Amino acid sequence: MDAIVVEELRKRYKDVQALDGVSFSVREGEVFGLLGPNGAGKSTTVRTLATLTQPDSGRALVAGEDVVRHPNRVRSSIGYVAQDSGVDWEATGRENLMLQGRIHALAGARLRTRVDELLELVGLAEAADRVARGYSGGMKRRLDIAIGLVHRPRVLFLDEPTTGLDPQARVAVWDLVNGLRADGLGIVLTTHYMDEAERLSDALTVLAQGKVVAHGPPKSVLGDMLGDHVVVLEADGSTMPAVAAWLATRLLGEPLSVLGAWHLPLSGEQLADFAREFPALRYEVRPPNLDDLFLKLALPCTA
Repeated sequence: MDAIVVEELRKRYKDVQALDGVSFSVREGEVFGLLGPNGAGKSTTVRTLATLTQPDSGRALVAGEDVVRHPNRVRSSIGYVAQDSGVDWEATGRENLMLQGRIHALAGARLRTRVDELLELVGLAEAADRVARGYSGGMKRRLDIAIGLVHRPRVLFLDEPTTGLDPQARVAVWDLVNGLRADGLGIVLTTHYMDEAERLSDALTVLAQGKVVAHGPPKSVLGDMLGDHVVVLEADGSTMPAVAAWLATRLLGEPLSVLGAWHLPLSGEQLADFAREFPALRYEVRPPNLDDLFLKLALPCTA
């Protein structure tokens, strides 16, 4: 079943077309990566789905409810974990969760049981009665996620959930997200860490200039946008004109110049042709990743 359905969303801010016919769906029990460079339309999409702004046209259903016609029903069905923490640092972890529960009209034994469940789920049971200011970065982020889950939402929005965390804390958050997916929660993930998106996402929608430019499982998106291989070679002025001429007729996409090197997306057949055409060139061949895709969308070709 679909946790989110988005159909032809459009939103304009004065001279900026923030969303231009965006469509996608998110299934229950799925981690859905919403990616794109700054200004692509990610924030406007999430704000629309969270009922914080209204689209100019199109339709969006969250947990089966229309975000424009029934915003209060949508709000009761979603959890939102913003990049900026909503934790009260002078309260304990338990007190933070109790307060959030009361906001959602939970009380008594039902609330206490739910808080205990969440503290165990996010690995904070032993630290539950410590003031949150003394938590590590990873503990604070896990408490943020627990706060978003108090009312048992059907859809959870995670905005940059591991920004600023050390590797160990990031893995702990990833493990938590994987567990939530197993429980059937629909999760929308926005992140600038492409390894995170590639590791966690069951499906991706990639936005650029307010439009969907790719959608599907990560490997499918990479194959469609970048081919089977990425060739990395130094931009040598003596050989680049010949390489550029060859690329002009055979390349799947535009070359990308990064730190004095060219990154070339090639299919398997094109890679073989490239090797035959330039046997003396030294280069690296590797599989494409989401970093390549992000850079392709965010940076102009300067090679």
